[in-house]
Amino acid sequence: MIFFWTDTLFFMLLLMLAATIIRTRRKEHLRRPWRKVARSKSAMVSLTVLIFYFGFAVLDSVHFHPSEGQSGAGKFKTEAMSLLDWWASPLRQRVEKTYSAPFATIGYAREAIRDTNGVSRWAYPRLQYGGIHLTDPENGKTRDILQTGLKGLLHGFLAWLGLVVLLISYRARLAGMSIQQCGVEITQGRTEIPWRAMFITLLLILLVSFGLGELSLKYHVFGTDKVGEDVFFQSLKSIRTGLLIGTLTTFITLPLALVLGIMAGYFRGWVDDIIQYLYTTLNSIPGVLLIAASMLLMQAYMARHEDEFASLALRADFRLLFLCMILGLTSWTGLCRLLRAETLKLREMEYVQAARALGVHQGNILFHHILPNVFHLVLISVALDFSSLVLAEAVLSYVNIGVDPTTESWGNMINSARLEMAREPVVWWSLSAAFVFMFALVLSANLFADAVRDAFDPRRVE
Repeated sequence: MIFFWTDTLFFMLLLMLAATIIRTRRKEHLRRPWRKVARSKSAMVSLTVLIFYFGFAVLDSVHFHPSEGQSGAGKFKTEAMSLLDWWASPLRQRVEKTYSAPFATIGYAREAIRDTNGVSRWAYPRLQYGGIHLTDPENGKTRDILQTGLKGLLHGFLAWLGLVVLLISYRARLAGMSIQQCGVEITQGRTEIPWRAMFITLLLILLVSFGLGELSLKYHVFGTDKVGEDVFFQSLKSIRTGLLIGTLTTFITLPLALVLGIMAGYFRGWVDDIIQYLYTTLNSIPGVLLIAASMLLMQAYMARHEDEFASLALRADFRLLFLCMILGLTSWTGLCRLLRAETLKLREMEYVQAARALGVHQGNILFHHILPNVFHLVLISVALDFSSLVLAEAVLSYVNIGVDPTTESWGNMINSARLEMAREPVVWWSLSAAFVFMFALVLSANLFADAVRDAFDPRRVE
């Protein structure tokens, strides 16, 4: 097993999130606003969708070198493979010649085909993998799609049923009630946490996932791109890129914004002047130009040190990490300004003045009195900025200053669709697939952010 820089930072962030959850459960004043979030149907439905996305990101962040069975168990390929690559090997390996439409069995463009008699004719060629099991695609494709889809729906329902039974049994054990009584409460919607809405959302997710998964073994459910790669597989691989852009950028932004914002507001004077000058100067530079210049410098460095990037995966990972760093260094100013303003108010509060009068060390005042009282602003800002960072990757990749072209991302899919939409006939499925996956993630993140903002807003009263 190997870990890229982005993998390591992503799992570190997940561990920090787990530690934060454990700490929150022990503090009543921290649990109170999160209970408001847990009572919101829109928030918990969105959280269910986000957990599903994060599950794919985790699978795609565990990399290893696959062994070559033909050459012996001790030899390995040079390029790393993730668990998602291994799990979705049928989608990854089934590469057609060029474009093909969703659920198609023939190519999307005519070409010269030579029949058994040696006569050439201009016709649509049969796909190498899509619907290859059908002997008569024109008459049997619709029936086969329905049967395969129903099989996937049945598997999804059985998986949902098993998960629901496990979750209800666990909840009944914690509450000290029978499984039947717990199930009735959830069915009637009489629980504090909207379990019924979450179970319905989980059912829809599993039905769609298993249905598409079963169909993708026989067809290209979202078609193929210019080089014949499966668009559905590209969309799944792009989940990790989108989430890494949103999470790792936050991981870089928070320390800068927290430290500088609190220092500027608490110490004031020349410290405040220097920090204000820093983020005012940075805000005066157009963000896209700064990112473009930084990415060009990074590419020049990689070109001069090719021996440090022996594989395409290392190059793509380094560029993704560098992009997260640049986005983090250019997006901390807004939160820093907000924290400075809040700290200016808090330093004049009575409890802070009393601590200073009693001779409490300034570090303890900052850590125990200032930081806990500004942390709600951090949570709100992080939740609201996540979706904008995911969209930023698509915009940057569209203008060719985003992630590496070999990295699967929704931005690269949209960028490639720019030319596909101009050809005749129109290739629309790459853009549509990227839009659907990105829309579901951004919508869920925004709805969850709204619930967090409402719960942590001190001006709102239950």
